[in-house]
Amino acid sequence: MAWATARHILVDSEDKCNELKTEIEAGTSFEDAAKANSTCPSSAEGGDLGKFGPGQMVPEFDKVVFNADVGVVYGPGKTQFGYHLLEVTGRGYSSKLLKTEHLLCHQTVFY
Repeated sequence: MAWATARHILVDSEDKCNELKTEIEAGTSFEDAAKANSTCPSSAEGGDLGKFGPGQMVPEFDKVVFNADVGVVYGPGKTQFGYHLLEVTGRGYSSKLLKTEHLLCHQTVFY
């Protein structure tokens, strides 16, 4: 089964999301930005969403996580909860899938 790992940052405005993306691109660590700014409970883990397989996230999320380049920050993506930055941190294949600690359970559109 295919698997991926990713992390994200959730904030309340597109401007803040773009500001954080610029800071990350300038050298701020994604983990530090998530801990300091994300409103998601995953912020305590630097935005880490854990290891998950296809179909465990909304289709728009899967599209980014299972197709986009690893190590690139994508977003902002808007959902009913706010604006997200997303970074794919790993991808692979194994016969067993570890339990996902966090699931992103809402529709996401990344652009």
